[in-house]
Amino acid sequence: MSAAVSIAFRNGVSSWVDGVCRHAWFVLVASLVLAGLSGWYTATHLAIDTDTDGMLSSELDFRQNSIRLKQAFPQLSNNIAIVIDGDTADQADDAALALARALRGQPGLFRNVFDPRGEPFLRRNGLLFLDEDKLGQLVDRLAAAQVFLAKLSRDPSLRGLFGVLRLALDNSDAAASPAELKRVLNAVADAADAEIAGRRDVVSWSGLLDGKRAADDRRRIILVQPRLDFASLAPASDAMATIRRQAVSLGLTRDAGVRIRLTGSAPLEHEELESVAEGMGIAGIVSLTLVLVLLLWGLKSPRLVAALLVTLIMGLIWTAAFATLTVGRLNLISVAFAVLFIGLSVDFGIHFVLRVREEMAKAPSVLAAMRPAADGVSGALWLCAIAAAIAFFSFLPTDYVGLAELGVIAGSGMFIALFANLTVLPACMVIAPPARTAGADAVTVIAAGRRSWRIRHARAIVGVAVVLALAAAALSPLVRFDFDPLNLKDRSTESVQTLFDLMGNEDTAPYTADVLAANEAAAKDLTARLEALPTVKSVLSIERFVPGDQENKLAIIESAALLMLPALEAPRIASPNDARTSVAFKQFRDQLAKMVSSPVSGSASLSPTIRRLWSSLGRLTPTTDTLRSLERRLLSTLPGRLQALRESLEAGPVILADLPPSLWGRFVGQQGQRRLEIFPSENVREQVHLRRFVADVQTVAPHATGSPVIIVAAGEAVVRAFAIAAAIS
Repeated sequence: MSAAVSIAFRNGVSSWVDGVCRHAWFVLVASLVLAGLSGWYTATHLAIDTDTDGMLSSELDFRQNSIRLKQAFPQLSNNIAIVIDGDTADQADDAALALARALRGQPGLFRNVFDPRGEPFLRRNGLLFLDEDKLGQLVDRLAAAQVFLAKLSRDPSLRGLFGVLRLALDNSDAAASPAELKRVLNAVADAADAEIAGRRDVVSWSGLLDGKRAADDRRRIILVQPRLDFASLAPASDAMATIRRQAVSLGLTRDAGVRIRLTGSAPLEHEELESVAEGMGIAGIVSLTLVLVLLLWGLKSPRLVAALLVTLIMGLIWTAAFATLTVGRLNLISVAFAVLFIGLSVDFGIHFVLRVREEMAKAPSVLAAMRPAADGVSGALWLCAIAAAIAFFSFLPTDYVGLAELGVIAGSGMFIALFANLTVLPACMVIAPPARTAGADAVTVIAAGRRSWRIRHARAIVGVAVVLALAAAALSPLVRFDFDPLNLKDRSTESVQTLFDLMGNEDTAPYTADVLAANEAAAKDLTARLEALPTVKSVLSIERFVPGDQENKLAIIESAALLMLPALEAPRIASPNDARTSVAFKQFRDQLAKMVSSPVSGSASLSPTIRRLWSSLGRLTPTTDTLRSLERRLLSTLPGRLQALRESLEAGPVILADLPPSLWGRFVGQQGQRRLEIFPSENVREQVHLRRFVADVQTVAPHATGSPVIIVAAGEAVVRAFAIAAAIS
């Protein structure tokens, strides 16, 4: 029975090829028309799905948890994190405020703009989040600088600065804090030295007022949610380009002491897509080039090579049209079908043309050689196509949707490739028959020689294979599956480099877990249980934005406000012209010269600083441009700090209902759900710590989600999918 079926099948294929050859021109023209229509249909209907979340089935538990979080808090998805690093904390603050304000003015491109440090609520009530001792120390420093700040608030120019410094130096023996004065004088000297050297240094007034600041405090992060078009191969490109363009227009450049970088899910996916597109383009070109070289070297017949390339291109277009018709889209994995198709389709074609060349040695013409060639090779080709298709289709019953879609396209593409090689290829060979050569005999001789060699060295080959198999088996337990997708990304891209930079700081590390609680009571219970876990550092909830010990802190702030606000809110006087600025500079420098030549009693501790400042200013040529540049270095960030100080002194009692929508909406859903953000106590970039953190959190909150949970669960789903596919195939 099986023999009869095999004979009937081979006869059917042979008859098909024979019919194709007898109507070669009709077949070729019809194939070209079909390819043209397929190309048009693909170009106008095929979508590109760049949403990486959809790579795994939405029915998986961890995907369901993630979807629920996104539905409750849509503003947390597909964000761009704008990382702003300034040479000083002041420059970072001013840059973040200016950029956030500009982006909020483009709601058509950005759904949400969240600047944590620039939120009015936090600027007004930020002092309440300090502990009482630190708040008291800060207020004491501000009180000591009250006269200094009052004068600068009225006249924030070189005239005002030099005037208040002259007054301070005249009374240096009675100065309440010589150390504070010394710090200001050194800052002026630093600015003068930078002006002479051509460096871009700018004085940090927040550092002068608030003591030494850590380097990490020079960083600000703005979270923006752009409007993405997932039908585009670059859904975030417009938003990212707008952010960069806006930053340049605001003067937020490296030359101005500000560095702007983009990371977050949207830029990471955008740059990954660029890498995929570039990689697929390179892979396609390299694959096609190598195939062409192989064909020219192996077949030594331009006509056969041309026939194979025409067949390959038509088959590829038909497969793309099939993908458009059946799946409707390409994802980041299924775009690889083209490279797979090139290699496997050409393999079918090589088998066919070599068999035809063998038959041509015995037949009077290429037409006469076609039927016996098809009869001889059709069974093997069909078997290869079926075997390859089974391997691809084996992913269909798995949860790996991205690979399953590739399986549908590539598996079906095997039969399309076979059809093309049994239709287009024979027609091309009949229309442009290859010359008779000894190529077939040479191939036969080479193949026979290889078979003979394998037979003569059979024992050695088997022995080497066994040794290699045993060695591989011994090493296999050492194989480790790295399930962190971040390690697959291109580390040369800005988004990945920036993300790793953020991971170096535990306060900005993005690997945090999220838990949805049904209500406030459930959130409090979960918070207590989660914070008891050894792998949990802290849990952030909406309640954390209500400061504690408010009564005492408000009393301290109120007393500071009574002292500071009248001075800070005094009207500004007119800015001096260039001539007055030059006079103020010379008067200050002359006073320093007198103090250097005739030190004042009580200023001994300031003498080295005064001498240094006099030397620095003495080396400065006080041209108009130089003095303007010096003023910018010394005072450009002062107005922003004075404004921030005014706002912070207006703090008032805070209850939960006072929290603004920008904060409330990130932690409380429309149905009353509470989001808890869980920070790990260990470095979860290490797999052992990551698994332990996820396992611990899930013992308390099985429905937890967030990057750590998704990474672990997705890795397990991928391994499971490959195990199922391997078992099927």
